[in-house]
Amino acid sequence: MRYFLTAAIIGIAACSHAATFVDHYSPRNSERPRRRDTYFIILHTTEGSAKGSLRKVWANGECHYFVDTNGKIYRVVSRDRVAFHCGRSMWAGRTSIDDYSIGIEVVGYYNKSITAAQYSALRELVSALQKIYKIPDEKVLTHSMVAYGAPNRWHPKSHRGRKRCAMQFARDPVRAKIDLTRKPSYDPDVKAGRLVNADPYLAKVLYSREKVTYTPTAGSGGSENVIAKGRSAWDIARDQYNSRNTTYIFPDGTTKKGNEIRDWKSMPAGTKVQLCPTCPETAEGVQEIGKNAFARDIAGDEYNAKTTYYFFTDGSYKTGDKLTAKDFNNMPAGTKVLVGYTYGGRVTAKKSAFDICGKRWNFPTTFYLLKDGTLRAGSTINERQIPSNAHLFFQL
Repeated sequence: MRYFLTAAIIGIAACSHAATFVDHYSPRNSERPRRRDTYFIILHTTEGSAKGSLRKVWANGECHYFVDTNGKIYRVVSRDRVAFHCGRSMWAGRTSIDDYSIGIEVVGYYNKSITAAQYSALRELVSALQKIYKIPDEKVLTHSMVAYGAPNRWHPKSHRGRKRCAMQFARDPVRAKIDLTRKPSYDPDVKAGRLVNADPYLAKVLYSREKVTYTPTAGSGGSENVIAKGRSAWDIARDQYNSRNTTYIFPDGTTKKGNEIRDWKSMPAGTKVQLCPTCPETAEGVQEIGKNAFARDIAGDEYNAKTTYYFFTDGSYKTGDKLTAKDFNNMPAGTKVLVGYTYGGRVTAKKSAFDICGKRWNFPTTFYLLKDGTLRAGSTINERQIPSNAHLFFQL
């Protein structure tokens, strides 16, 4: 059904040139919990075409609104419910930004201008939502501002730079086109030492008042999607570097998927990286010890922390602080790892998953350890099908 931006639709007086809305609610919409508080509006770019991107966010409930190139706005998840659009995220010490924000997906790319029709629609939509939720300009943020990554083989500490998504919407001239006059002047989590800056170029685009021109090889010294000296698989694919949806084409013509690669240190220069923007993203969560991947490679400086969990092939598990140097040196291949997690407890007849972690029980970043030793993401499990005594782990 098509509607226009009216008081009945979003709670304020209609604009003279109101944007066109289309109800296209995700099949996940009705199962999503109601959001108690709304402090932020988060802007995203699809990094892919409209048709495939809309199909993806609709199937997975990954945004509240989707702005097409013609200015048409699709409602995907009800604005008062939680949409899974930020993933691992933090702003000013507050984590899990999905719980506190509205996500707007804009068809386009992080480094390219959007259409005039999109600017018009986005301006109306953002302004209306700001009035409804009393959100100031400086809390209209980009996904690249709030996303952060757990320690990995390239960055030993929790870091900003996991996404460049929508970074163009941090630029003053672009924000002016959607009637935003203020923005954050610095990253509060990097400044406070909660995170480190893993992408200086991104930080400059997000917070500098200077004009910053994007170049595909900025800071890389090579072609944008080709591994080269100083340009790793992470620099190109970010948190999707080891995804089954990321393909590596080696100089000799052979190919491997990201989840098939174990020896990342020996990736040859000239390897091409093919990303799949319309494929479901692999939730940043479970990683695996391989033949040439060790605990420190995966978890960085947090390899021996109490918030890093190791799940062994015999079905047992331990936190990093309970393991010895000998344990780490003899970690068997196939051991699975969660970084930045807490243990919620066992699901029982008297204690449900919701009792343990509330609305996070079915998040893609929540995991259940079943009796057979498998780990299941919350988004793939039915609450009534969670076996009794399953162990529940959720992201901090």
